[in-house]
Amino acid sequence: MSVIVLIAIAIFAAVSALLHVYIWYLESFAWTGAARGVFGTTAEEAAATRELAYNQGFYNLFLAIIAGVGIIVASAGDRGIGAALIFAGTGAMLGAAIVLLFSSPDKRAAAVKQGAAPLVTVVLGVIWALTG
Repeated sequence: MSVIVLIAIAIFAAVSALLHVYIWYLESFAWTGAARGVFGTTAEEAAATRELAYNQGFYNLFLAIIAGVGIIVASAGDRGIGAALIFAGTGAMLGAAIVLLFSSPDKRAAAVKQGAAPLVTVVLGVIWALTG
């Protein structure tokens, strides 16, 4: 049972990480182009917030890297350190989604999409820790 839960954690953490790599791309490289349609910004808003979005995009990339390294470490046999990294990355992703959910009512759907896989990862992690 424990191995099955760990595999599920790794899958949901990987989905979380991949989504945040995509968000990094949108915010850091496509902000004034394709990302405008995704985020609903005007050309003027995108130009005015370009530097902020570039920086924010890298936060998303670093969270994805933390979770990804955690998956690799856990797969290599060090489940404790791997799980800690996975939950550091996905826990922060979930926290950011919760902030977005409550701070920007017009972006609730995006917050749910951004936070769903990290939420499942964290819940599975709690189950794994309690039954471990």
